[in-house]
Amino acid sequence: PEKTAKRRAKHLSVHEAGKSDCGVKSNIKSIPGVMTIRGCAYAGSKGVVWGPIKDMIHISHGPVGCGQYSWGSRRNYYVGTTGIDTFVTLQFTSDFQEKDIVFGGDKKVTKLIDELQELFPLNRGITIQSECPIGLIGDDIEAVSREKSKEYGGKTIVPVRCEGFRGVSQSLGHHIANDAVRDWIFDKSAPEASSKFEPTPYDVAIIGDYNIGGDAWSSRILLEEMGLRVIAQWSGDGSLAELEATPKAKLNILHCYRSMNYISRHMEEKFGIP
Repeated sequence: PEKTAKRRAKHLSVHEAGKSDCGVKSNIKSIPGVMTIRGCAYAGSKGVVWGPIKDMIHISHGPVGCGQYSWGSRRNYYVGTTGIDTFVTLQFTSDFQEKDIVFGGDKKVTKLIDELQELFPLNRGITIQSECPIGLIGDDIEAVSREKSKEYGGKTIVPVRCEGFRGVSQSLGHHIANDAVRDWIFDKSAPEASSKFEPTPYDVAIIGDYNIGGDAWSSRILLEEMGLRVIAQWSGDGSLAELEATPKAKLNILHCYRSMNYISRHMEEKFGIP
C-alpha cells in the first residue's frame, strides 16, 4: 500500500558498488503494534530472560501476536514434564481485543491467573510480561500481582514492565527483566526458602546461558567435573528455586554479558558475589 511503502522506503535501499553505506535508516524505536525484524524490550524479557525459567508460567499480557511471535522460536531445552512442572513451550496470552484497550485489562489478567492456577496447580510462580498496549493504557499489573500473590498464600507473581516500545532493541528488556528479579524475587524471597539451602564452598551459578540446544548442560558437566557445584542456571533449564538460591553462590560465571551483567553487578554489590 502507498502509505506503508512511503514509511518503509527509508528502511529499504539498493546497495551500490563502491559505496560503504546503503543509507538504510535503523536503530529507531519500535512503533507499538508494528512487528519489527529485530527484538524489542518485550522480546528481551519474555523471550530471553524469563521465558526459559521452566517451572513458572509466563503470561504475554496484550494482543496474541507478540506471544505467538515469541513462542517456540528459541530451542531452550529443559528437563521436566510439559504442562505439569514445566511450561517453557506453552503459550499463555491475555489475548487483548479492542474493548480491552478501551476498558483496561486488569480484570482480564486477574481472571487469567485464576484459570492458570486451576489448570496448572503445580506451577511455582507466574510472571506478567507486558506488551505495548499495557504501557499505553496504564494497566496496574503491580497491584494485580500483589493482590493475587496474597490470595494464593504468598505465591511468587512478578509484574514485568517490558513494553516493546521502551527500547530500540532487546537489551533494555534484559535490563528490565533483571530489575524484576531483583525487586520481586531477591527482595521478597521468604527466609524459610533460603534456610532449606545447604551451602558449600564450591557453589557457583551459570548466569546468562539459555540452554539453546543444550549448551548449558555441557558447561555444567565441565564445571562439575572440576569439583564445583552448580546451584543455578540463568535461565535455561532454570527454576524459581535456583533464582532464589543464587545469592548464596560463591561465584557467578557470566556467559552472555549483554543480558545478565545488570543482575550480576547487583549481586556483587549487595551479596559480595564476584
